[in-house]
Amino acid sequence: MENRGATKASGFAGRLKNFFGLGKQVSEALFDDLSDLLVEGDFGAAYSFKTVDALRSICKKEGISDLPQARLALASLLEEGLCTVSGFFSEAERAAGSSLTVILLLGVNGVGKTTTAAKLADRFRSLDKKKPILAAADTFRAAAVDQLKIHGERLGVRVVAHKQGGDPAAVVYDALEAAQAGGGDMIIADTAGRMHTKTALVEELKKIDRVVESKAPQARYLRWLVLDATTGRNALAQAETFHQAVALDGVILTKFDSSAKGGVVFSLAAELRLPVIFICNGERYGDIKPFDPKEYTKEFIGID
Repeated sequence: MENRGATKASGFAGRLKNFFGLGKQVSEALFDDLSDLLVEGDFGAAYSFKTVDALRSICKKEGISDLPQARLALASLLEEGLCTVSGFFSEAERAAGSSLTVILLLGVNGVGKTTTAAKLADRFRSLDKKKPILAAADTFRAAAVDQLKIHGERLGVRVVAHKQGGDPAAVVYDALEAAQAGGGDMIIADTAGRMHTKTALVEELKKIDRVVESKAPQARYLRWLVLDATTGRNALAQAETFHQAVALDGVILTKFDSSAKGGVVFSLAAELRLPVIFICNGERYGDIKPFDPKEYTKEFIGID
């Protein structure tokens, strides 16, 4: 699976690399072709045209006429766009240093929230010496609770869970109590993945908000949206829906090993001001890494 994913992931980067390696000179026709290519890479038409317009201006201002220089200029432009929201990049580091951190994972069904919760617990426990507690706040799907319990057993991490159909806020409350009793210094809550109406989502999260604010007002409270990287522009649409409903702090991209394009990352930053915090690129607990704007841009452009 991972080898197939790597081939796909390098596919679009390979196309961009080939595009800039054709030996052509910078021209209007080339800018038009680049716009089309970026749209295919999940940039979205508006952001693609905006990016190419900015590149055109840079090339004109700096007298760039050959493709290798234009390619480097594009890389700098894209990286700068990601770095404008990279203050959030250190959210993970700041979370690791807080006395108590509450991370709420949001997202639709099938994006991998439960597995991501386990990956985060393993990462913060092993690398940052945190004592995470997994909160099974997805009380809608019985399998989610069972799955989280299995992860907890494998990792040696405590799991706080209620019966199916219970109150997600009550699960978070009990997890906070467990943490404050000395059981942990980080809570990672897995929430229901059903497609919420905006009203239902807001009301459910408001209740969790009230619990966190009243029970642990000094805690660092983060809402991270989990998105399937393979869904391209649909991932951006999901982010728009959730971000309009609640104030998100960042995004975790899953299934990135089988993503063919990846331009949605730049759209998340440019259109929603949402940073990517982590990227998951496999099924193992260790297949998660902090998002690096510079490294990501180089891979996207196909720069070795």
